[in-house]
Amino acid sequence: MPTKAEKTTSYIIETVAPVFNKHGYVGTSMSDLTDATGLTKGALYGNFENKEALALSAFEFNSKILLNKLDEVLNVEGNSLTKIFALTKFYKYYDVFTIEMGGCPVLNVGVDAQNNNELLAAAVKETVKTIEGKIALVLENGVNSNEIKIPVTPLQFAKQLFTMVQGAIAMSTLTRDRKYLVNTIAYLDQLINKEIKK
Repeated sequence: MPTKAEKTTSYIIETVAPVFNKHGYVGTSMSDLTDATGLTKGALYGNFENKEALALSAFEFNSKILLNKLDEVLNVEGNSLTKIFALTKFYKYYDVFTIEMGGCPVLNVGVDAQNNNELLAAAVKETVKTIEGKIALVLENGVNSNEIKIPVTPLQFAKQLFTMVQGAIAMSTLTRDRKYLVNTIAYLDQLINKEIKK
């Protein structure tokens, strides 16, 4: 059973995660955080050393939600192609999935932290590597079981696939037009069927 202090810490992280994700590290003020949580500045600092520690916990919270969902998507029953198509289907509605998070944590925090916060930027980079690794593992299994053929290493292909997906997420976020996401995923599905399916 979590203690009262643990419950408060969890409540703070869950509540401020979308705030940091939407407004960025620099763009989020302490008053934004006290307004969101209904707690005093002292109560926030009683649970976290500083704003950076809170921002890092908030990103890790959103990152964990995303990584757990990707595990669920990539662990569907079936062969590696079934898993890759489950992944593209998930990303087709990614903007809906990330609404409660305040948008894509990889994109939002990654861009925001690049020149503002080394710790956050490093955490995003680690999440990107983890996602690419998960996709590469599915591809590797597909190559090994002779289901798919790819012209490069599984990790290289995973990086290219994820680059296209993240690019589509960025464009649909910047233009507020989800067609960028939908059309890119449709193109990826075609590419997978034509180029890598055996």
